[in-house]
Amino acid sequence: MAKLYFKYGAMGSSKSAQALITKFNYEELDMKVWLIKPSIDTRDGANIIKSRIGLKQEAEVIYPDMDISSIYKDKENVDVIISDESQFFTPEQIDQLRFIVDNYNIPVLCFGLRTDFLTHMFPGSLRLMELADSITEIKTVCRCGSKATVNARIDGTGKIITEGSQVFLGDNDSYIAMCHRCWKKTIAEQNK
Repeated sequence: MAKLYFKYGAMGSSKSAQALITKFNYEELDMKVWLIKPSIDTRDGANIIKSRIGLKQEAEVIYPDMDISSIYKDKENVDVIISDESQFFTPEQIDQLRFIVDNYNIPVLCFGLRTDFLTHMFPGSLRLMELADSITEIKTVCRCGSKATVNARIDGTGKIITEGSQVFLGDNDSYIAMCHRCWKKTIAEQNK
């Protein structure tokens, strides 16, 4: 039986690298992978998935108004679907991925963030937490050595930002993975 997988982690936990390595592993077995990503992620190019270590691949861009299950019907011989930045899919699109798993027996592996810079769940991630058969945390560490769970958004001076829109595309210069304790402590020190 195919499953819907959600593999999540904080910024810098190698989610994109693992998605691309997983794609390579399937292709090495002569299996066809449909690699997809949400349209909102344009950091490395609209149709590019790129990891911090330099791995990159072209992916099909999925816009919020697109029905993933309808697009899948036009694909030929797809053995697995892999998505990066899955937190940016709409809840309806997560339902469509679930539909593909249930009705076509195709595994779907979704990689992405669980929460935003204020520790609030992304709508796509929430739906994945509700529907996924397998939920795996990809771990990374805070500068103190504890497990990082917070995607702290920072400004140009390294100060933690605590206001703003949920989505702000940035990289290592805009976010730091931190444990919750360090995040709260740093915010408190900044506000003195």
